[in-house]
Amino acid sequence: PGEVPGAWTPVVLLQGLLLLLPLAALMLYWYNATFHYFCKVGFFNCWIVAMATLLSPFAALRGRSVENMKLLRAAILPLKLFYGIKMQVRGSEHLNNKEPYVIVCNHQASLDLLGMVEVIPDRCVPVAKKELMYMGTVGWACWLSGIIFIDRHKREDAIDVISQTLRVLIFPEGTRNQNKSMLPFKRGAFHLAVQAQVPIFPIVISPYWDFFSSKEKRFTSGTCTIQILPKVETQGLSPKDVPELTETVRQAMADALAEMSANHCGDQHTEQPPLPRCGGGMCQAGLGVHCTTFHP
Repeated sequence: PGEVPGAWTPVVLLQGLLLLLPLAALMLYWYNATFHYFCKVGFFNCWIVAMATLLSPFAALRGRSVENMKLLRAAILPLKLFYGIKMQVRGSEHLNNKEPYVIVCNHQASLDLLGMVEVIPDRCVPVAKKELMYMGTVGWACWLSGIIFIDRHKREDAIDVISQTLRVLIFPEGTRNQNKSMLPFKRGAFHLAVQAQVPIFPIVISPYWDFFSSKEKRFTSGTCTIQILPKVETQGLSPKDVPELTETVRQAMADALAEMSANHCGDQHTEQPPLPRCGGGMCQAGLGVHCTTFHP
C-alpha cells in the first residue's frame, strides 16, 4: 500500500528535536548561570542519594558503627574533584589528639559536607537534627554511620553523646548562614563539652562568596580554606560558665572568619585581573575562581 505523503514528517521532527535537546542543555549549562547552578546542585543531591543507596547495604553488614563514617567520607570526597573545588587546610596538627573532644564549625551551605569530610578525624561523627533520620536511604546511611540524631529542643538528648563515640562535630549556628557574620551560637555543644569535661576545637570554613551563592544562583569552581583553631579547654568549668564559653569561642571564630575574608579580598584586588562582564544571562559559569592561601 502506498504511504501517505508527509506521514513521517512529525516523527522526523520529533527525532530532530530529541537530538537537539542535549546540545541545547549543554549550551545552557555553559552560558546560563542559573541553569549551571541548578545542574550542579542537582548533581550534588543525586550523588549523595545514590552513594547512600549503594553503600548502605555494605554498611549494614557491620551494623550501626562509627567506622562506617569512613565509607561515607570516601563517597563524598570525590565531589570536590568533580566541581573543581580545592580544599586548603590550616592547623590540622591541632586535631592530632587521641582524647575525646567536641568540634564546632560554622555552617554556610550543603557544601560544608566537602569541608567536613576533609578534616573529620577517625571516630568522630556529626550531631544532626532528628529530621534527617527520616530522609530515606540518606537517613539510613547516616544512622548506620553512627551519626547522632538529637531533638534540638531537648538538651538532655545530647547528654550521653560523648559516651557513644570519642568525638563529635556540631554546627552551633543551628542553620545555614551565608552572611558575612556568624549567627548567635546555640549552647548545646558547649553544655556537652562542659558536662563531659572535654576540650573544644573550633573550625572555620572560609566564605564561598567567589564561587557559590544560593541567592545569586552561582556555582563555579574555586578554593576553600579550612582553618582549625587551637583547642579551648573546659576542665573545671561548670554549666554557669557556658554562656561566657560560648561567646568566647564564637568571637574567636568570627575573628578568624573576618581575617580570612579580608586576606582574600586584598589578594583578589592585588593579584587577580578584572573579570570580564557579561550580560543577558551570560555570566562566569565556566570560570575558575581561586583564592590565595591564608596564613594564620
